[in-house]
Amino acid sequence: QVQFVESGGGLVQPGGSLRLSCAASGIRFNIYTVAWYRQTPEKQRELVAVISSGLSTNYADSVKGRFTISRDNAKNTVYLQMNSLKPEDTAVYYCNLHPSVARYWGQGTQVTVSS
Repeated sequence: QVQFVESGGGLVQPGGSLRLSCAASGIRFNIYTVAWYRQTPEKQRELVAVISSGLSTNYADSVKGRFTISRDNAKNTVYLQMNSLKPEDTAVYYCNLHPSVARYWGQGTQVTVSS
């Protein structure tokens, strides 16, 4: 059974940083492209950052230069380093394959950027 478990969220002031982690199980993690997504009550879930099995990365325009996605295949884990956080980054953050698979969504981790 495939499972993604996100962690590392929290409350941070504007301009601050957080590092999210996502541990995968039940899947040959190293062969897949994985991604971070985020969702707010007002918006549809959106793609934030993607990393391929070959370590190619892509980012949403809104986070380019501020967020960095990385992966550790030995730990079946994908990370999202978030710097210079803005209030508009407030959301629940999820990881999944890319393209996403509906049954693989986890609980996510809440990130709140507020003073």
